[in-house]
Amino acid sequence: MPDAPEIAFEDLTPGRVFDLGAVTVDHDEMVEFARRFDPQPFHLDEAAGKESIFGQLAASGWFTAGLWMRLYADGLLLRSTALGSPGGDEIAWPAPVFAGDRLFASLEILEARRSSSKPWMGLVTLRAWMRRGAADSEDVVYRGRFTGMFGSREHARP
Repeated sequence: MPDAPEIAFEDLTPGRVFDLGAVTVDHDEMVEFARRFDPQPFHLDEAAGKESIFGQLAASGWFTAGLWMRLYADGLLLRSTALGSPGGDEIAWPAPVFAGDRLFASLEILEARRSSSKPWMGLVTLRAWMRRGAADSEDVVYRGRFTGMFGSREHARP
């Protein structure tokens, strides 16, 4: 029998920040993702990357978002009463990402409210962050804002 989730809706209070860990961008994974999902030349070809606005081969923003999502799943979702997400209203890639970059992910709780139609569930507005170089770096490479749905502690899976 699996352990009860460590994190429930009640734990997701506005202002709380979760450190989700770090990842180093792998060149081959970055290019393979681009080949399959975002085949723009500056994501696939070293020469095209050098000639681009980025000055070198750059990761797809969607690849960067995927890296953040994996750290979010491992760092919080899989330990929580997560019930999914209806979506978000912001996604941004304010700086390019390159192979070898060390990226640090975090999650900030912006708002939390209990659902009026499903009182056993809470709706949480979340801010996704990914920074290059250090967890407290000003070099933000990914930012998002979305809603997560989380069960209350009494609704936690057994």
